[in-house]
Amino acid sequence: MNKASLINRRFRDGTYKNFTLKLVVLNALVYLLTAYIYPRSAYYLAMIPSFVLGGYVWQPFTYMFVHGGFNHLLFNMLSLFIFGSMVEKRIGSKEFLLFYLLAGLFSGIVSFISYYLAGTNVILVGASGAIYAVLLMFAVFYPYSVIFVFGFIPVRAPILVILYAIIELSSQVFGRGGNVAHLTHLSGLVFAYLYCRIRMRINPIEVFKRTL
Repeated sequence: MNKASLINRRFRDGTYKNFTLKLVVLNALVYLLTAYIYPRSAYYLAMIPSFVLGGYVWQPFTYMFVHGGFNHLLFNMLSLFIFGSMVEKRIGSKEFLLFYLLAGLFSGIVSFISYYLAGTNVILVGASGAIYAVLLMFAVFYPYSVIFVFGFIPVRAPILVILYAIIELSSQVFGRGGNVAHLTHLSGLVFAYLYCRIRMRINPIEVFKRTL
């Protein structure tokens, strides 16, 4: 029995609840709330280190549902819907939801600790940390898939993940990228790697080596 069959047997419960689409809808609703209905709510839901220290302990979780603009929301939700749907079908809806939420929480906590130690007070929003985690999981389960970057540049999924990791790491180390939360993205990749190794019992590096 191959690894994929073992994973299906261990984690799938036979029902597909399409949590990916539900997460997309939830993010869209939160965007409407924070951008149009009650903009002040963004300060309660986004991750702001000084607010977390002041008692808003839920922010390292809720920040992943808040977005800084329509384009930010659109890009993240397209990525979530495309890659998340495939991952959810492979590992099961409940397992996918657990993975996604824990990835976002892990990225939020790591980011908070980093900002706190650096004495930096920022406003962190976006699902990118969790989505980077989903992208790595997608590359592990569909390593031969080709993703068209900018709509016309074909790149194999594992290669794209490796390139993203290099870009995010170099940007974090050398301070490039402006307002982009590179550490949050890296945290998502690290979490997905650990999740695959510990819970899925798959080594992403070995998968990439065999398929590249």
